[in-house]
Amino acid sequence: MKLGNPIAIGNTAKIFLYKNKIIKLFNDYLPDTESVYEANKQTYAYSCGLSVPNVLDVTKINGKQAIIMEYVEGKTLGDLLSENKEKLDYYMDLFVESQRKIHLVKVDSLEPMSEKLHRQIQSAHILDQRNKTHLLKKLDTMTFENRLCHGDFHPFNLIVSDNHITIIDWVDSSGGDVRADVYRTYLLYSQFSVDLADMYLQLYCKKSGLLKDEIFQWAPIIAGARLSEGGTSEQAEQLLKIITRDSTF
Repeated sequence: MKLGNPIAIGNTAKIFLYKNKIIKLFNDYLPDTESVYEANKQTYAYSCGLSVPNVLDVTKINGKQAIIMEYVEGKTLGDLLSENKEKLDYYMDLFVESQRKIHLVKVDSLEPMSEKLHRQIQSAHILDQRNKTHLLKKLDTMTFENRLCHGDFHPFNLIVSDNHITIIDWVDSSGGDVRADVYRTYLLYSQFSVDLADMYLQLYCKKSGLLKDEIFQWAPIIAGARLSEGGTSEQAEQLLKIITRDSTF
């Protein structure tokens, strides 16, 4: 099958637009179950009534794992923020409201966040065993109500079409603490702009009633888990500083 040129390239897959459908073609080094794993998570989010692209098929194309899903036309919220800085308040409000809708969903059958974070911290090679043990003990003490968490919620994972938002890229989703999910988003923003990160956090806290201190309890755990994803040496240094700042260490 000739798919043409990809419209996007991520860390694990290439995205193609083919016959008005999106085809996500996974890299060869991934486990054989990767496409099914991701498709199941996206299908779960879709079944919760959220605005998520419908998964049409999980198959193999040109010998590679593939997910075929509906195509949603529009621009990412990240692009719109870059192009229309005067509408920052409006777009940030859309962003937070979209995340809040996700967090209202109670989860009963999805990968537990604690298991996902445990796995990520254990696989973060830059962390020594002392740090890993500390973070895992801290993770075990956290209590919360299981809610749907996206796991990688940032403006480039939201597609805006006529002021309607569709949320994509559900591979990191889990059932867990919304405060951890909020801190993850804050962390992603802060690596781009501290001002945007603070604006986001203040707005989320205002709308949800959560306190900043509650959210920041997750800071060292989420930073440790993010170290498993690679990144630049500068990002790794910032994450290690967050971990070592933890007052309980």
